[in-house]
Amino acid sequence: MTSTKLTNYILGAMLLGILAGYLVNRHGADSGFSVQYVTYISILTDVFLRLIKMIIAPLVFATMAVGIARMGDASTIGRVGLKTFAWFISMSTVSLLLGLVMVNLLHPGVGLDLALPDVAASSSINKGGLNLPDFVKHIFPTSIMDAMAKNEILQIVVFSVFFGVAAASFGERAAEFIRNLDMLSHIMLKITTAVMKFAPVAVFAAVSSVVAENGLSILLTYGKFMFSFYAAIVALWIVIIAISAIFLKKRALKLAWMLREPALLAFTTASSEAAYPLTLEQLERFGCKNKIASFVLPVGYSFNLDGSMMYCTFAAIFIAQVYGIEMSTSQQLLMLLVLMVTSKGIAGVPRASLVVIAATLSQFHLPEAGILLILGVDHFLDMARSATNVLGNGMATAVISKWEGELS
Repeated sequence: MTSTKLTNYILGAMLLGILAGYLVNRHGADSGFSVQYVTYISILTDVFLRLIKMIIAPLVFATMAVGIARMGDASTIGRVGLKTFAWFISMSTVSLLLGLVMVNLLHPGVGLDLALPDVAASSSINKGGLNLPDFVKHIFPTSIMDAMAKNEILQIVVFSVFFGVAAASFGERAAEFIRNLDMLSHIMLKITTAVMKFAPVAVFAAVSSVVAENGLSILLTYGKFMFSFYAAIVALWIVIIAISAIFLKKRALKLAWMLREPALLAFTTASSEAAYPLTLEQLERFGCKNKIASFVLPVGYSFNLDGSMMYCTFAAIFIAQVYGIEMSTSQQLLMLLVLMVTSKGIAGVPRASLVVIAATLSQFHLPEAGILLILGVDHFLDMARSATNVLGNGMATAVISKWEGELS
């Protein structure tokens, strides 16, 4: 299946999913059929995401270990790592700041006629895992097998760095082993090609189940908020591409076009993880050397979530606006700095963006119950966040490759 065909199939499946979900919600809600539909059709999406997750751990380990081994000495790894984190921190700051600017320009929470939850109501969001000691301990795996079984990308990255450096120290004696490990990554990408043929079916199931469960009416209720956030996301895409174009020139637009397929997959499934193998494949087709792409991309999945960063500031100020709470410019900038720190500790935390927002609200004396306002449409917002994360990490990988002279 060609890239264009797959893109068209995914788009078609998304439109059919919206139609099917609408019909099920409208005609099956009273009889309870919509509940059964959601339960059974969601199996297709779950199967697809499980197949993708089946690929990620061996793919990340194989590509990254080979990439590190081929980089050579530790100084090269340190240099690439330093450039990578400098880019990630810069883009996170841009994303958070743009979120603040857009939410203050568009005022999505002002005049929104929503039923406010009780200020004392609990959002049931677990903030327990969001602290520095737990995050630092979480980085280092107690068992690589356990990390792979749970798809803990950050832990796999740490082990792969150690493994790759150790393998490089053996020189020619490890060359054959490294070639075999490289073959493992190609086998995983071959499996990805087969799994991707199931993507349109999974997309149809994902979209139709969400619409069948919530109906289109929820989109109308939150129309102003969702429209404002999607406008902010479009602005962020333009900024990401524009900043990347400083280094990649006109090729930035070409890369954005090449990333349309993994971004669309992330959008329709609301999972940037689902797009990882395809993103890596497209980056290598673009000209990024495997040794750089296999290092930057998995690290980016833990530290460079541009869409999620924007959502944190946007949603927090939105909640303040809905409750009529005025926040000064200095308070908003302080919130940005707090989010910059806390958001880097969300790797492995379920519903990460909501957890960070909930923790931030309590620090600035904003009602945590405000989270309940956005829970109903969070899936639709997560679709845009996931697609943006794919674009941001793809551009980051290409820019780092350019800086290292490893972009053909």
